[in-house]
Amino acid sequence: MSWLRKALVQLALWRSDAALVKAAGGTARSVRGMTLDPRFQFIEAQARKRGVDWASMSPAQLRAQTEAGVALFGGAPVRNVRTERVYITGRSHSVPGRLYLPLVRDNAAAMLVYFHFGGGVVGSLECCDRLCGLIAREAGAPVLSVDYRLAPEHKFPAGLEDALAAYNWAFDNAARYGAPARKAAIGGDSMGGNFAAIVAQETRERRAPMLQLLIYPGVDFVNDAPSMHDFADAFPLTAETVDYFMKQYLPPGADPSQPRLSPGRVQDLRGLAPALVYTAGFDMLLDQGAAYAERLGDAGVKVRYHCFETLPHGFVAFSAVARAAEAALRRIAVETAAALKGHA
Repeated sequence: MSWLRKALVQLALWRSDAALVKAAGGTARSVRGMTLDPRFQFIEAQARKRGVDWASMSPAQLRAQTEAGVALFGGAPVRNVRTERVYITGRSHSVPGRLYLPLVRDNAAAMLVYFHFGGGVVGSLECCDRLCGLIAREAGAPVLSVDYRLAPEHKFPAGLEDALAAYNWAFDNAARYGAPARKAAIGGDSMGGNFAAIVAQETRERRAPMLQLLIYPGVDFVNDAPSMHDFADAFPLTAETVDYFMKQYLPPGADPSQPRLSPGRVQDLRGLAPALVYTAGFDMLLDQGAAYAERLGDAGVKVRYHCFETLPHGFVAFSAVARAAEAALRRIAVETAAALKGHA
């Protein structure tokens, strides 16, 4: 990523809200009484001009595009947090991860295990780097970001098995990094939120997490709620993108409604870990995330829910686009930190 291109993009986004809306068609993008942040509206308009040839798109090409976007818009590294490469023993291989260790520790704050977005096909540790650093610094707690295997090279349930291995490793090793022994939290955004919800369900009887952080989670692979149609053309998660991800991620004959793919379809949610659930306004997954938060509450689970109405899916990876995105990350970090300390 050249410094010149980055400077030109940043210069374009520094224009006024009115100028950005004008450049994106002239009318503010409003749906359901929510208005998309002008900077994201501008980026969405640019993405529509380019288009995507999904018939010829390879996972490698899509990954490269994702990483380029994160390099442009992912935000600066967080100060006063150092990182360490770790390898977690899985069933058949070692799972790589990045450990965020704050310079100022709070030994009462639990360790968090976090999974990035990407439909199980794209994404990397860089996609959630700023959020993980902010949470680690705010909580004074170690945060483990997991570099799980991706499809189509490793189809379901490979990535999920890596997620489970990472959570179990953190549960066993939290005390080594200054956190309470045999205590850990789980979190993720989009597909990472899917993994986090499943891990929380599968460990509720034993080794249960003390918190589940779910950011615009995909919890129902067969969901047909209104938001799946209202935002089917919204940047960056479109109906075509979802279809592409599912074709790459699911093995032949897989039932997308099964609990290890669609945790939102599990009937009994009692006894699950307390949850922080955040959704984005301009997102196909908005309704299923909100519904899952409501169902958790109905089951007696302690839940805090908030929708960032002006933001699109994937904002965790694009905090440098708009002040609203950075503010959302900071709010999530503060509220997650309080929960990790047992204050929420």
